[in-house]
Amino acid sequence: MVNSSAAPIDTDTRSATPGPSSDRAEVAAALVPSMQAIADMPRGDVSPAEFLNRDLSWLEFNRRVLHEAEDERTPLLERVKFLGIFTSNLDEFFMKRVWQLKRQAAAGVLIPSPDGLTPAQQLSAIRRIVRDLATRQADVYTRQIRPALTASGIHLLAWDQLADAERADANAFFTRNVFPILTPLAVDPGHPFPFMSNLSESLGVILHHPDHGENLFARIKVPETLPRWIALPAPNPADGQFRFVSLYDMIRHNLGDLFPEMRVVDVMPFRITRNADIELNDDDTDDLRELVTQELRQRRFGTVVRLEHGPDPNPWVLDFLTHELELSDDDVYELSGELDYQELRPLWDLNLPPLRYEPWTPLVPTALLDEEADIFALIRRGNILVHHPYESFTASVERFVKAAAGDPKVLAIKMTLYRTGDDSPFLHTLIQAAEAGKQVVCLVELKARFDEERNIVIARKLEKAGVHVVYGVLGYKTHTKTTLVVRQDSDGIRCYAHIGTGNYHVQTSKLYTDVGLLTSDPGITQDLVELFHYLTGRSLKRTYNKLLVAPVNMRSKFLEFIDAEIEHVRAGGSGYILAKMNSLEDRKVVRALYRASAAGVRIDLIVRGFCCLRPGVPGLSENIRVISVIGRFLEHSRIWHFRHGESDSLGGRFYIGSADWMYRNLMSRVEAVAPIEDRPLRERLWEVLQIMLHDHRQAWDMDPNGHYTQRTPTSSDDTGTHQTLMTLYRQRTAATLVAFASPNP
Repeated sequence: MVNSSAAPIDTDTRSATPGPSSDRAEVAAALVPSMQAIADMPRGDVSPAEFLNRDLSWLEFNRRVLHEAEDERTPLLERVKFLGIFTSNLDEFFMKRVWQLKRQAAAGVLIPSPDGLTPAQQLSAIRRIVRDLATRQADVYTRQIRPALTASGIHLLAWDQLADAERADANAFFTRNVFPILTPLAVDPGHPFPFMSNLSESLGVILHHPDHGENLFARIKVPETLPRWIALPAPNPADGQFRFVSLYDMIRHNLGDLFPEMRVVDVMPFRITRNADIELNDDDTDDLRELVTQELRQRRFGTVVRLEHGPDPNPWVLDFLTHELELSDDDVYELSGELDYQELRPLWDLNLPPLRYEPWTPLVPTALLDEEADIFALIRRGNILVHHPYESFTASVERFVKAAAGDPKVLAIKMTLYRTGDDSPFLHTLIQAAEAGKQVVCLVELKARFDEERNIVIARKLEKAGVHVVYGVLGYKTHTKTTLVVRQDSDGIRCYAHIGTGNYHVQTSKLYTDVGLLTSDPGITQDLVELFHYLTGRSLKRTYNKLLVAPVNMRSKFLEFIDAEIEHVRAGGSGYILAKMNSLEDRKVVRALYRASAAGVRIDLIVRGFCCLRPGVPGLSENIRVISVIGRFLEHSRIWHFRHGESDSLGGRFYIGSADWMYRNLMSRVEAVAPIEDRPLRERLWEVLQIMLHDHRQAWDMDPNGHYTQRTPTSSDDTGTHQTLMTLYRQRTAATLVAFASPNP
């Protein structure tokens, strides 16, 4: 979903009363590449005129996500879901990015980011923007979404709105399901201040002993195993009414059972966020898995970076918490709505089709419609491009790996796993292949942030089954999404491959847009053989035939391609670059794009998240256009086109792969990007890119200061990228099925 991305920019650093316009001005002032990027580039030639702030740009991205909840064209329950996505995105931002800035500010770092802001100034700008966004989130929830839910028969009830019978049901539920789980924790000389886990929600309670009026503090952790909104029994299930009561209210109105004979003076709900950016040195251990396990243990005790609380907080409780958690006033955020909008999940799951997006079931790719056919024969016949979630991941990528595991002619399977689900079918398939005597190698990236624990479990399961598990090259995350199958065909050993832009994750394949290539092209598969040797052995190979591989040659090749467009223009031809990605930050790439723009190369960039490049600046980037597409699916595919002097739009170079134009992807991760050389496949990529460029429903245009303006539909045909592609794929599949069913002439 729209989680883990980034967004816009600004350059005006003037202080002003917090508000949408002034905060956008603050946004313009920002551009903070990673620490590695800072180290990579000389500081003397960095100018705010060139770059925008990474973190403030990311907040602008999340502003666009929030707009999906604000937009009345979005179905009601999907608006509720976008509230949760916005919160989830912001949580991750605080856990990763805010902590880094706090650490720098605490250390007295005064070196500014490329936009001229010190860490302390960036934190100040972040706080203003986050407070504005939180206010907007609460406003749309309380003034629009919650009344609309009520009008649709979905009632989120306060305790005093419950009927007597409902209150009795709620109390009975508390006694049976909540009371046994709760553990009130007092704080006094005999009870130290309790540990609070990351993103945990709590009630801070002030108690008075009956014999004296001294404030006594107790903390009650709200159980993570229970939903925050409890469904009440429906008096008449046929009437289509859904009634919920808050778990907070349920606990608050039963505190007498938790503290008998004590007087409850006040209650304050709160939520904490901890730093999750604990990183240990790979060089200090012989066991990477143990290192990551140790890192996970330390992460539990990461520094608290944010305290959130509801409106009208008790001053004594607030002072007590900020002191005990060692926070400043700037780390505290008052929320007038929900503490965590992800807790509205019980509403997301209601079976109310009129309040949701049109259901979508991914279609079988037309090249793979014959489910009985040998998939390896189909791939030998010609390369196959798959496009998720419009086309089924299960019927393509999963089928490919499953067929390899069960085929006696397959000798070896090699695969990279960055993120995958707990119930991933690939685990069973790889284990099955290993048990059948095939050589199976799986590279599991243990340091995929927030999936480390899952990946450790996966690695252990695979190892126990005889799969050769490796963790990649020390010092680099393995982010490439690749599978290699070695098969004994009738005419000799042949390799087959899948190279994609997304993870091997069945669930996210239904929510993220990704493309992948199934191929037996020897030029690509031989490169992939060499890449796996690099990942599993001690290969130092520096050249590849067709693949662009990071950190080896990808950045230099992309820069070479950009410079080639400049040369075509200088030679009297035309130059054009069209690239789609999640984020854009790498300074060398940005500067190369500026040079290309100044030389007359037209450049269209489709960047979903943060973009540190300033488009449309006279003399710098007037030939560069940046758009962002936000909607029901998370735009995750990475696609590149360089015209390369060709007059035909389908000429030149087309590539797909796993990397964004970010320093970390190009220089600190192992990535692979593959060429798309078949004209029919290029036509499909070009069509997707053109649909996005001409989108007037989901697309946003970025201005030189990093502000985004959503386009306005010009007709009823402007249904947006996702709906357009759903309709297109449905029509094509139907036409292909008709053609298959027609008798031969």
